[in-house]
Amino acid sequence: MGRRPAIDRNELARLVATGLSVRELAAHFGVSESGVLQAKRAAGLAKEMLDHSAALPWKIARGHQQSGPATNLRNLSAAAQGRPPQAERLNTAIRWAQRLVDAGLDIDYDALEGFREVPVAGAVSHVASVLEAARGGVSERG
Repeated sequence: MGRRPAIDRNELARLVATGLSVRELAAHFGVSESGVLQAKRAAGLAKEMLDHSAALPWKIARGHQQSGPATNLRNLSAAAQGRPPQAERLNTAIRWAQRLVDAGLDIDYDALEGFREVPVAGAVSHVASVLEAARGGVSERG
């Protein structure tokens, strides 16, 4: 086995600051894109990953990951964490959530059936709490 190419952290930081893409960095250093991402994480140059577990508390089957409800909940979660998606995606998620809240509905998930709208059970719906957190995150950013 060959020795892995070394990525100089100072040069990596300088090139990241110039705006080079991961693909361009990989070509420059002669490593895979995955290698660049690992080096960026090790050097503290990678964006912190968002945690969507509060918005999506279920173990979502692969086939449901890109469904409308999952996408909307992730977009609301990103906004709540101060990193909202593009305006049209956030607006879509807010309109979807507000429609459910106004109709007294919540969202539930089943690994076989996927997401489904259900009547609110309890004082506050899951969707309402995720929506409120998203609005709070957006208002904090101004």
